[in-house]
Amino acid sequence: MFKSVGLVARFDKKKAIKLTRDLAEYLKKKGLETYVEDTLAKKVSAGKIIPLEQMKANFIITIGGDGTILRTCVSIPKPEPPILAINMGVRGFLTEVEPKNAFSAVDRCLKGEFKIEKCAKLSVTADGTQFPDALNEVVISAEEPVKILYARIFRDKEPILKCQADGLMVSTQTGSTGYSLSAGGPVLDPRVNAFVLTPICALTIFRSIVFPADSTLTVEVIRPKKILVLIDGHYSQLIKSMHPSLTVTSSKYETHFIRFKENFYDRLRSRLLFKGMG
Repeated sequence: MFKSVGLVARFDKKKAIKLTRDLAEYLKKKGLETYVEDTLAKKVSAGKIIPLEQMKANFIITIGGDGTILRTCVSIPKPEPPILAINMGVRGFLTEVEPKNAFSAVDRCLKGEFKIEKCAKLSVTADGTQFPDALNEVVISAEEPVKILYARIFRDKEPILKCQADGLMVSTQTGSTGYSLSAGGPVLDPRVNAFVLTPICALTIFRSIVFPADSTLTVEVIRPKKILVLIDGHYSQLIKSMHPSLTVTSSKYETHFIRFKENFYDRLRSRLLFKGMG
């Protein structure tokens, strides 16, 4: 089923690098064409070393936490191949297996014994600039942390509210369990076809709003003239104009995760909301 595989790992953790090295050798022996992210060039000898932007593999294995997954999804070619995520992070909410089960999980993948979880992404443009799609969220803030963002928000070109806040974020169902949740936003069931707008430290009473996925959300910034746009915590760009404007819609692309038995609520119980209960 799979003939090629890409390996992406945390490069600041020795155990992650060792597992990457062992998996690269294992996958090569299995006859797969193996690609290794170029950040690991001096640490992993097996496999072809290439940058993420060129990693056109049948599937990708990430060894790390949610941050490793997010930076992978920001950069890899579209449409994205399915991802098997091995947990070597702090929380690893999006990951599927623990390191001790890595090789058995790979064997199951090669036998086709898995399911695919499809996760929606956001398409983001600002003043004519197309950003990488967001799997978790896009955050808009002033260039300097101490400055307040004054903005007007439109849905499908209709004005709905004004806000004064440290920033704004628009999150997918996947991202609703991350930064948005920490900022007071709701958790969206993956079957809810929607995204959520959440303010960051609003000066006025302003709670999260859930929008249908077919909405076009536009944020027009009244001031300041420079805003920072941050995608999934890994891609950032400054936008400077008289009235910066950012538009968010559902992307035509998705992220695909390889899953075995766990589902969304299993992960909520074991890794996030309900840990220690029941």
